[in-house]
Amino acid sequence: MESLFYQLIVLVAILAFALPEAPSSASGTVIKHFHFNVEWKTVTRVCHTKPVLTVNGKYPGPTIAVHEGDNVQVIVTNKIARNTTIHWHGVRQLRTGWADGPAYITQCPIGGGKTYTYNFTVVDQRGTLWWHAHFSWQRASVYGAFIIYPRMPFPFSPPLIQAQIPIIFGEWWNGDIEAVENEMTLYGGGPNSSDAYTINGLPGPLYPCSIKDTFIQTIERGKTYLLRIINAALNDELFFAIANHTLTVVEIDAVYTKPFTTSSILITPGQTTNVLLTADQIPDSNGMFVMAARPYLTSVFPFDNSTTIGFLKYKTTTTSRSQTNKPPMPPYTLPSNLPEMKDTLFATQFLNNLRSLGSKDYPCRVPKKIDKRVITTISLNLQDCPLNQTCKGYSNKRFYASMNNQSFIRPSVSILESHYRNLKSEFTSDFPEMPPNTFNYTGVNPVTENMNTEFGTKVLEVPFGTRLEIVLQDTNFLNPENHPIHVHGHNFFIVGSGFGNFDAEKDPKGYNVVDPPERNTVAVPMGGWAAIRLYADNPGVWFVHCHLEEHTSWGLAMGFIVKSGKEASQSLLPPPSDLPPC
Repeated sequence: MESLFYQLIVLVAILAFALPEAPSSASGTVIKHFHFNVEWKTVTRVCHTKPVLTVNGKYPGPTIAVHEGDNVQVIVTNKIARNTTIHWHGVRQLRTGWADGPAYITQCPIGGGKTYTYNFTVVDQRGTLWWHAHFSWQRASVYGAFIIYPRMPFPFSPPLIQAQIPIIFGEWWNGDIEAVENEMTLYGGGPNSSDAYTINGLPGPLYPCSIKDTFIQTIERGKTYLLRIINAALNDELFFAIANHTLTVVEIDAVYTKPFTTSSILITPGQTTNVLLTADQIPDSNGMFVMAARPYLTSVFPFDNSTTIGFLKYKTTTTSRSQTNKPPMPPYTLPSNLPEMKDTLFATQFLNNLRSLGSKDYPCRVPKKIDKRVITTISLNLQDCPLNQTCKGYSNKRFYASMNNQSFIRPSVSILESHYRNLKSEFTSDFPEMPPNTFNYTGVNPVTENMNTEFGTKVLEVPFGTRLEIVLQDTNFLNPENHPIHVHGHNFFIVGSGFGNFDAEKDPKGYNVVDPPERNTVAVPMGGWAAIRLYADNPGVWFVHCHLEEHTSWGLAMGFIVKSGKEASQSLLPPPSDLPPC
C-alpha cells in the first residue's frame, strides 16, 4: 500500500507539472496552500508497535510539490501536548526568516493546540529539498519531500523520464525517541543507536517481522526514471546502490550538476541527490533487483550497522497486481557495488566528482574573492561529571560538542526576534573567528589535549553582501568524524577540502572557483577540512549546525546574523501576526 501511495504522489506531481495554473494573486505569483496537522499515529515496524509523531497521520509525511516562484503557505496545527516547529530544509527564505523553523533561533515553538502559518516564496530554486521538524528529535519521524518543479526543461537532456520517484532514508527506534534523547541528555553519554534504517518508512526484509514492510518500485525495461533521494536519518551518513545498475547524478541539494555516472552514492543527513536510472538490465524470473542503503562508518561510538533494502521490480506482462508488491524469498544478496562501511576512498572520490553545472541558464556564482575568512574547529568534547550525578560518556564524563570551543546553548527567546526588536538579548555577537589555539588538530591525543569548552550563545555577525569564507576543520578530539554541516538561509560553494590541518597559505591556492559544487549541507571529511564560500545576502538570523542530531544536541552549532542592507529590498520583512510567543 505504501509503495502504491508513493507512486500516486509521483503521478499527481507529474500531472501538476504538466498542467498550467492560473495565478492566484494580482502580482502573478501562484499561491500554494497546505495544511499540516502534527499528530500521533500508531505504527508497527520491526515487531514493535508504538505511537509515532506524524504529519496528517502519514509516516513519512506528505510530499509538498510546488513550482519555482510559487508562494507557499503551510498552516501547521500542533495537535500534541508538546512544542514543535517545521523547517523547510534548503529553502533560502529570502527575507522570510520567520518561516525558517529552528526552535529558539528564528521562532519560538508552536505550543500544543496552537497554529502557525509558514509563509514564504521559492525564489530561483528548483529540484529536490525536504522538510522536517526542528524541535528536539522530532524529525525522527516528522519529515517529507519538498519538490520544486522547474519552469524550464531539465538542462541535462535526458531521454523521456517515465516517472519521478522520491526515496527517503530514515531511522526507526523500537523505543520512544524522546526517551532516547532524554537519557542521552541526563547521563551525558551517546544515544542508543536506531533499530533499523528505512526506505520511505519501510525497513525491508533483513529486519525481523519486516518482509511485509518492504519498499518495492515497479519499473519498465528500457525506460528512464528520476530518483529524488533524501537522507532524513538522524545520525548516519549512508551509502546507496542498486544491484546491476548505474546511476547518473544530475542534481544535489536542488542545484544542477555536471552529470556523471556512478555505481553508488554517498548522502549525508540533510542532503538530497537526484539521479537518473535507466532500466537497462535483463531481469531474472522474479524480475527483482535489490536496492540497499547502509552507513558510512566514521565513528567509534555505537551505531546501527545494519542495512535496509528494497527492490526494483521490472514490470512483465505475466505479473499480476497482487504479486507486484511481494518481495522475493530469501536469501538476499546485497549489491556488489555497495561500498563497505569504512570506504573513505569511495566517499572522497564521489564527493570530488560533484561539480556545478555552470551553464548560461544556471551559472556558478561562486565568490572569486572574499571579504572575510572564518576558521572554526569542529570538536567533540568531554566535561567532568557534576557532583551527585552519573555520567556515561568516555571515562565517566559528559559528552559535548563545539565550534571553536564554543558549545551552543539555545536561548529562551528566539535570536531572530531579539535581533529584530532590539530586545535585551541572551546572545552576543562575538563568535570567535579563529580557533583559540593553533596546534595539530587532527593528531592530538584525544583525551589529554585542549578539552576545555565554553558554553553560551555566541553568533557571527556580518554586514549585508559580505563575501564570506568559512573553513570547517575537523578535529581528533575523542574521534575524527565526517560531519554534515548545514547552513540555513544560504546556499554555499564547496571551494576546497582535504585531510589533515587546513593551511591558510597553501590550501587556498588549490581552490576550485570555476565550478565548485553548490549545496546547503557539506560533508566535512573525517580528520580533514572543508572550505565553503557564500554571499551573505539574506538578512536575518540563521542556524549553522551539524545535521547529526546528537551533535547538535551536544552544542555543535552557531548562530549567524546577516545585517540588513541599505535598500528596503535588503531588509528582513516584519514578523507575521501569528508568530508563536515564548
